[in-house]
Amino acid sequence: MLTIKLPQIFRVHQVPRTFWEDGIMSGYRHPKSSALDCVLSSFQMTNETVNIWTHFLPAWWGRGQGQRPGCELEWYFVWRFLVLSSSLELWRDPYHWPLLIYLLLVCLYPFASSCAHTFSSMSARARHICYFCDYGALSLYSLGCAFAYGAYAMPDHWVSGVWHRYFVPAAALNSFVCTGLSCYSRFPELERPRLSKVLRTAAFVYPFLYDNIPLFCRLLFFFWSNHPWSDAVAGYCYHLLFALLTGFLFASHLPERLAPGRFDYIGHSHQLFHICAVLGTHFQLEAILCDARSRRAWLRGHLPVPGLPGTFGTAGLAFLGNAAIIGAFTAALPRAPSSSGSPPSVPSEAGRWRDP
Repeated sequence: MLTIKLPQIFRVHQVPRTFWEDGIMSGYRHPKSSALDCVLSSFQMTNETVNIWTHFLPAWWGRGQGQRPGCELEWYFVWRFLVLSSSLELWRDPYHWPLLIYLLLVCLYPFASSCAHTFSSMSARARHICYFCDYGALSLYSLGCAFAYGAYAMPDHWVSGVWHRYFVPAAALNSFVCTGLSCYSRFPELERPRLSKVLRTAAFVYPFLYDNIPLFCRLLFFFWSNHPWSDAVAGYCYHLLFALLTGFLFASHLPERLAPGRFDYIGHSHQLFHICAVLGTHFQLEAILCDARSRRAWLRGHLPVPGLPGTFGTAGLAFLGNAAIIGAFTAALPRAPSSSGSPPSVPSEAGRWRDP
């Protein structure tokens, strides 16, 4: 009978410092796991298991509607993308090209995060590269938000203005700043952990604030002018609420910081961070769809038809630029103080530590 031996897990003092997480005392995987061990570890309880599934499931799985019996689970973000592709003719209608780019990047970022958490224990170098790719996907997602907001959510009095015309190109440049700064933040991670945390937090707060300037303006207008409430505005409010919770959890490391070891497997901040991020993206998507439908006639009368250079051309250049930044930081890893990640000893088969 075929049996599968699940990988051994370790406590915090048994793995190199570069693998340590604040307030997490146990559940660590072998710091030199094989790719197969990483995949198998997603089916056992480690401190990464819930991190993996809280982004893999939303990226790929959701509850389908109108499907045949026995097929209750269907792809969620991907499923939404496929349904909208057929109902809105995303590929054929230039009006929906910014939405198409946004949807593709919404599918990308949780999947990249899930892969990063799955394979980050292969080595210290692999850990850095995995999270470089994760940061790049998040940066591109921020660009996708700018595409959608610029096309459908811009306040009426800003439409066709100078700032509106340069809103997406500036967001593309912001994605380079975000990827570069977040990747660099891994280099001083061991020697100056506070600086590393500040740099990484700033790398994602800055594009978030920039992207959401149109939303802040619209919400202020709604609250100050007693404008009738709309589904889109409600969705954006929920999105911003979950975005704030996401940022708070990322920066605070609560609750595990208050009770180290109590939330190693379930309930620590990164798991809650993932859940809030996905919920925020869900509400954001629904609000963007409301705007795209309800404002279509007005926007098409005030904006030119989106062209290939301004949509897929910009997105393609941003993808290549972010990939180049990730490649540059990957090439620099051997010179980084925190890149070695080699423990002074490695676990033997008996679970004890011996010199390599």
